[in-house]
Amino acid sequence: MPTPSDPNQTPGEFDSKSFLKQLSERAGVYRMYDSAGEILYVGKARNLKNRVSSYFRKTGLAPKTEALVGKIHSIEVTITGSETEALLLEQNLIKSLRPPYNILLRDDKSYPYIYLSSHSDYPSLTFRRGRTKKGGGTWFGPFPSSGAVKESLNVLQKVFKIRSCNESYFRNRNRPCLQYQINRCTAPCVEYISPEEYQQDIRRATMFLEGKNPVIIRDLMNAMEEASSRLEFEKAATYRDQVNHLRHVQEQQSVDGEGGDADVIAIAQDAGVVCIVVIIVRGGRVLGTKDYFPKFSLEQTEGELLAAFLGQYYFGGDTRREIPNDILVPVKVEGQELLAEALTEAANRETRVRGNVRGERKRWLELAMTNAQQTLLTHLASKETVYRRLLALRDLLELTETPSRMECFDISHSHGENTVASCVVFDENGPLKSDYRLYNIEGVKAGDDYAAMRQVLSRRYRRLANGEGKKPDLVFIDGGKGQLNIAREVFEELNISDIPLIGVAKGVTRRAGMEQLIDAMTDAVFRVPADSPALHLIQHIRDESHRFAITGHRARRDKKRRQSTLEGIEGVGPKRRRELIRYFGGIQGIRKAGVDEIAKVQGISKALAETIYAALHNE
Repeated sequence: MPTPSDPNQTPGEFDSKSFLKQLSERAGVYRMYDSAGEILYVGKARNLKNRVSSYFRKTGLAPKTEALVGKIHSIEVTITGSETEALLLEQNLIKSLRPPYNILLRDDKSYPYIYLSSHSDYPSLTFRRGRTKKGGGTWFGPFPSSGAVKESLNVLQKVFKIRSCNESYFRNRNRPCLQYQINRCTAPCVEYISPEEYQQDIRRATMFLEGKNPVIIRDLMNAMEEASSRLEFEKAATYRDQVNHLRHVQEQQSVDGEGGDADVIAIAQDAGVVCIVVIIVRGGRVLGTKDYFPKFSLEQTEGELLAAFLGQYYFGGDTRREIPNDILVPVKVEGQELLAEALTEAANRETRVRGNVRGERKRWLELAMTNAQQTLLTHLASKETVYRRLLALRDLLELTETPSRMECFDISHSHGENTVASCVVFDENGPLKSDYRLYNIEGVKAGDDYAAMRQVLSRRYRRLANGEGKKPDLVFIDGGKGQLNIAREVFEELNISDIPLIGVAKGVTRRAGMEQLIDAMTDAVFRVPADSPALHLIQHIRDESHRFAITGHRARRDKKRRQSTLEGIEGVGPKRRRELIRYFGGIQGIRKAGVDEIAKVQGISKALAETIYAALHNE
């Protein structure tokens, strides 16, 4: 749909008012373009007029959305018959156009499968990328990666000795190949095994791929006993080895029990990076995981990110993925009901998108969340990621060299009590935890963060001024101009002038991505785009210093509470305190105990037990 013109419109400026006046209220897809005609964003809507109008309201837009709107030169729309059709069209357009402001998946290859050929007597099991209808046969999967397929084929060759060669190779053999020599194949190519026996192995291998390990084990145990009764001990030993292999595989299965097919989706966010993990469950067995780091440019909640991901994941590829009965998600997905309807229509059977699950499915979801968090941490700590961010940080701050050692400070306390300062260190490999330090702050007024910051920086860098310790290339202060001014005063007092100081303030909205950076040298306050690798590194360092400070503060607070409670009791010295803590496991255990139970501790008399009980219960 062309954009109408307005004689009062500034050249290059999009006339949203005129455009919205004639925009349909039906379901459809809209495409936003810049002045060069390049695609910016593709979206779907139940009501096109309402949805597109939301981009042009005067207040309440996120900064990234404002940036998108500022680039819009024209908008085209396509009206669809239903919202489901709009969803499918949106994902196809995202796939073909790859707009910069949409969430984009970098890995669009088809999932790998295991293929059981249609050979009448001696079928093979082989690796296949993508599922087709040609050639008949049976497909198992999808698996999350080629490694998962190879692992399963490796087990099948060890246990059941199924051939994995292609048909041409199989037909032209006149003697066994190396696989037979290393005991990974029964040489059906030269008929060393009968078709009936081979079909038994195929049946068991199929059951293995369907997740029916307990049934196979019972079957093999019966076969082993029958072989023993016929005095066929060599065959019985083969069955025994197969049982042992399968039991080992079953032990390694993290989830095996409640049947069913499901894709389990989890999401984790940190330092400007989003990680989405998909766990593939087929026949009640976890086949493995696949990780995605989608590129996104608009501020979005986890529910919005998952909605964009799932739509493109299932509908955006050249070949659609297999749709399971259940798609498990950790949060409410935007447009969840619509997505479920579209998936049901595509699969020709009911498909549910849900997160409120119990039992085995809840364990799958927890497993996916753990994987997402761990994968994100690993990604953030990878050398490639850190190096790329370091280069971006060097360019952002206009440093002459790439920083190889950075330190960041933060203060933590509870209403001014048990104040602790943290110093975390990052180098070219990421967090350098061996150099982390905690400082107990003493002698300052409760809640005076400025005085606490002055004390920790003085203690930290006085040693540096005296020629001791390692010199950082860059120092971050978690705080605004006040905290940064304290740091600058300390550096001036210690005659340190060659270490850049940067303050990291949360900004007005106090949201991640909205941080303000303050340069101590120039007092310049500036913001960095939320998708900047340099900002992601700064967020990572800042968050780590905050986490370390809170952890240290809580440890100090808990230790002081535990000690002060017992130290104030007459007759309870260090030795008796140690015995009490060891016997009950902590102060809470002592509080729960009665007088008689306390008196059982070595060195505690009945009278002293009554004193301890009274002191702990304010009697």
